Amino acid sequence: MRILPFVERLNRRCSKVSNDAVLDTAAFPWVPELEREWRTIRVELDRILTRKDELPGFQDILSDVALVTRDRGWKSFLLVGVGIELPRNTRQCPQTWRILQAVPGLSTAMFSIFEPGKHLEPHRGPYNGLLRLHLGLVVPDTSDNVAIRIGPRVCHWEEGTALIFDDSYEHEAWNRSDRVRVVLFADFVRPLRFPANVVNWALLRFVARAPFIRDAAKNQRNWELEFYGK
Repeated sequence: MRILPFVERLNRRCSKVSNDAVLDTAAFPWVPELEREWRTIRVELDRILTRKDELPGFQDILSDVALVTRDRGWKSFLLVGVGIELPRNTRQCPQTWRILQAVPGLSTAMFSIFEPGKHLEPHRGPYNGLLRLHLGLVVPDTSDNVAIRIGPRVCHWEEGTALIFDDSYEHEAWNRSDRVRVVLFADFVRPLRFPANVVNWALLRFVARAPFIRDAAKNQRNWELEFYGK
């Protein structure tokens, strides 16, 4: 944690893309194909949603998330976590997993489900070496009732449209509608020039071995045993 401010400054100097809170998706040539495939992903999501009430709260997997959410309003279905594929889950969504292979530097991907009334309080991610993608899959309302604020900007999800942002900026999200909101959520490595790309690679590999990640892997395994046991 002590070296993160230095590394973040290095990343900003060496970034191949904008350092803005919300980035132009045109800077990522793989996005159009991802958007074209959104209905294929949606078909697999719909199968997962038939057991929505059995999905874990995200804080049940990654305990640090309890700092910003403690209820059952933010559910997740993980496909890959910090570069480690979850094969029992990817077998449920083979086409989604195939499509995600086109995301360079993919680190984490999941279906992120907001129940009606969910408000994720303002917070910031710990590190700008990753960028975040949200691909709208189930968006019940495109007004301010269902939205995300990133820095000073309020953005709205749309089905089949990607949003890319830097989660190290303060952000919050909410679903004030009466239906669920679901996005395909993916973290991927920020495109960087040397030497930041090497430092970023080393730091991310170190984080992947951290105790809180090992705890999350254990929580995920325990949930899978119960879910697939049924």
